[in-house]
Amino acid sequence: MMVENISIHKGLYTYYILFVCTANQCRSPMAEALFKEFLEKTGEIPNKWMVGSAGLYAYPNYPATAHAQSAMANRGLDITKHQSQPATESLLEKHNLILCMELNHKRTIKRNFPSVAASVFLLYEMVGEEREIWDPVGSSLSAYEKTADEILSIIEKGFGKIKKLAQST
Repeated sequence: MMVENISIHKGLYTYYILFVCTANQCRSPMAEALFKEFLEKTGEIPNKWMVGSAGLYAYPNYPATAHAQSAMANRGLDITKHQSQPATESLLEKHNLILCMELNHKRTIKRNFPSVAASVFLLYEMVGEEREIWDPVGSSLSAYEKTADEILSIIEKGFGKIKKLAQST
């Protein structure tokens, strides 16, 4: 999901969350899709949420990998229209919560974009752990599905903290 023009939406949503990985082609687009589905299944009002994804080292407008698309399709989710986008300062500043897949992502954003440092966490921190989500790029479809399971488990268990941190002030 492209959210470059999010500034026109600022104030329309209650919650702003951005998932960040390396290239915005595997983990973060899967996290975005899984999170949106979780909102719908749990009765949250999806139109109160601005949910996006980006890559710390992403080139713009690349699709999600074939295995990421397949892993999501196996769950009934369609990410075929996803286009990668870089995690720019302007994009990061438009989100109240930035959830990273790796410690390097978190450290790099905090160092390079100090204005958003207080909003940056590892996804695993939402369940009280400091672990990374392994990057399945170049691996089998089953590795992608395992990664998706891991991401969804964290979303389900950490939703209370996610909601609190993503809330607009």
